[in-house]
Amino acid sequence: MNQFELKRGALGLGLISTAVALVACSTLQHSSVPILKAANGASLANCAALVDQLKLAHTKIESSSLVDSGVLKLGNNKVPEHCLVKGRMHERKGSDGRDYAIGFEMRLPVTWNGRFFYQGNGGLDGNVVPALGALGGGPVTGALIQGFAVISSDAGHSGPQTPFFGSEPQARLDYGYQAVEKLTPMAKQLIQGAYGKGPDRSYIGGCSNGGRHAMVAAARLGDQYDGYLVGAPGYRLPYAALAQIWSAQKWATISTPDATVKNPMNPNGTLPDLASAFTAQERAIVAGAIANKCDALDGATDGMVQATQACQAIFDIKKDVATCTGTRNGTCLTESQKNVIADVFDGAKTSSGQRIYANFPYDTGVAGANWGTWKFIDSLIRDPLAISSIFSVPPKPLNPLQENITERLAMFSATNDTYRESGWSLMTPPQESKPSNMGALRARGAKMVLYHGVSDAIFSADDTRQWIERLNQEKVNPGSDFARYFPVPGMNHCSAGLATDQFDLLTPLVQWVEQGVAPQAVVANARGVGNPGGANSELPGSWSPTRTRPLCAYPSVATYKGSGSVEDAENFSCK
Repeated sequence: MNQFELKRGALGLGLISTAVALVACSTLQHSSVPILKAANGASLANCAALVDQLKLAHTKIESSSLVDSGVLKLGNNKVPEHCLVKGRMHERKGSDGRDYAIGFEMRLPVTWNGRFFYQGNGGLDGNVVPALGALGGGPVTGALIQGFAVISSDAGHSGPQTPFFGSEPQARLDYGYQAVEKLTPMAKQLIQGAYGKGPDRSYIGGCSNGGRHAMVAAARLGDQYDGYLVGAPGYRLPYAALAQIWSAQKWATISTPDATVKNPMNPNGTLPDLASAFTAQERAIVAGAIANKCDALDGATDGMVQATQACQAIFDIKKDVATCTGTRNGTCLTESQKNVIADVFDGAKTSSGQRIYANFPYDTGVAGANWGTWKFIDSLIRDPLAISSIFSVPPKPLNPLQENITERLAMFSATNDTYRESGWSLMTPPQESKPSNMGALRARGAKMVLYHGVSDAIFSADDTRQWIERLNQEKVNPGSDFARYFPVPGMNHCSAGLATDQFDLLTPLVQWVEQGVAPQAVVANARGVGNPGGANSELPGSWSPTRTRPLCAYPSVATYKGSGSVEDAENFSCK
């Protein structure tokens, strides 16, 4: 593969200098697909008047108020002056007797760049988080700072309804995909009313469930968005959640009997101590063993494994980690531990061997606290609630450590007179296993950029990689001219871990859509002490607090050039 040199540039039109520098190959991509026309901006005339002027179908505009420059910040960067519009769509009384609506806010820059950004939020939604267009604690996109009009929503339910809104059929559908379907045209009409013109270009992005929202929109709303920024996508969320239950049952077989920990969602409650099956000290030992085997594959011994796929071919948990000959002391693993860890990383299966979800790649981020939280805590709290309340037909409570996995799996594809669409159908992009339906997006010039932490413990980076490979096999992505995937070594779920986890992929996505410049690499920063976006306390003391690395488009790998500081991305290239 050709070598791409890294070029430093300013993020987001020079507005977030402390976050990440953009780098991309400087030549236009040679492709038969069109390059879409660049957006043209406009100015907002009267924010306060919008609350009375905007008359939109099924929509109540509750307020419109001007927010001065600097009232909000993203890191050290001031959010520019903008109009905050709050409203609700499709207010109704649910079949469960509760009040429902799709709550939203839009933030409209006074100086607008002509673009619209749909901010997909994470988890079970349920809150209208600020519409800043920033994707989590690590990747900093700052769509609002860059001049986009940005919308954020609660996906059709709020407050104490979460996650029990799943018993209400329409609320399920709104959460799955219909809230995005309803909000998208409304948001464009609102922009038209505010600026006197609609958006020239539209983008949607998010991480986790927000990444799922973006992938679902690509499959269902292919004519509404020009660019899709897909982070750690839970696009097979029901199966990933069930895989968590399956793994919890595995951990339970080797955890300390009767040991408990506090339940973070119930101050008076406790949970089985699944972390005793694979302690933080033992996970650090495994991370060290992975580094010993794979760190130097990219040419630099720097505590980071860039050659992820090559590492999977040579690392063996059973051979490359010391086996305990006596009691566990944090320096070794027992045979039972190795067997369970190998099973979990290989991916969940039913008792008959049917695969439920993807395998997980071995990576140094297994030592991250976020990895342990998802595997040992959330598998007993979040995943059971979502499975029982939202993904199953009919809704049915479960005990994660006693659940029959095969029986629950069948409930994901079931329907009845009340729930006419299955949990699988409402949550997942249509034809996800054969993404040939992306062909129409490619043909009109739309683009998709995906990223995923290699050490994500809930949604597997290999699941995203395998989706890209299916896309290539279907010949929908020749020469990677439609979709590109950027794995993030060491990163946990959306951020954190032993990683350079702060980067901007929105700017290169816009350049790809509107200028035809295909991204091959972006510079990612570590969040060391003093980082304005918040320090990552898990970074090794031997790393520079400002370490940078290129994130390389798969299958290329960040490779050390052989000279220069290993703390500087300029000394690595994508090969």
